[in-house]
Amino acid sequence: MAFEYPDNLQYTDTHEYARVDEEEKIITIGISAFAVDQLGDVVFLELPELSDNVEKGEKFGTIESVKAVEELKSPVSGEVLERNDQLLDAPEQIADDPYGDGWLIRVKADSLEDLDDCLTAEEYREQVEG
Repeated sequence: MAFEYPDNLQYTDTHEYARVDEEEKIITIGISAFAVDQLGDVVFLELPELSDNVEKGEKFGTIESVKAVEELKSPVSGEVLERNDQLLDAPEQIADDPYGDGWLIRVKADSLEDLDDCLTAEEYREQVEG
């Protein structure tokens, strides 16, 4: 099965993606289509509260499917500005549009350098489809 990995995103080896607004230093974080597929039917989502701080490489929430419970890890350190409350009520909708309406949180990054070790779309594709 071929998945989409938009080139304008950066990816972590734990399957989160980051969409960067460099001007504002705001990072939209979600999980890749590959991760959604691996999880199967998502039944529960836990996200941080607004104004919580997240740390690069650390857990900021969990996503639960009929198959597994996975930790969500932040690609950056910073403050949570927004979270996708719509998904908290209907977590299965993440599968409909993981790169659009299925985003999880938006973070005001302490430093965009946190993203320096993220993967490009091509590197991520090679890692997961290898």
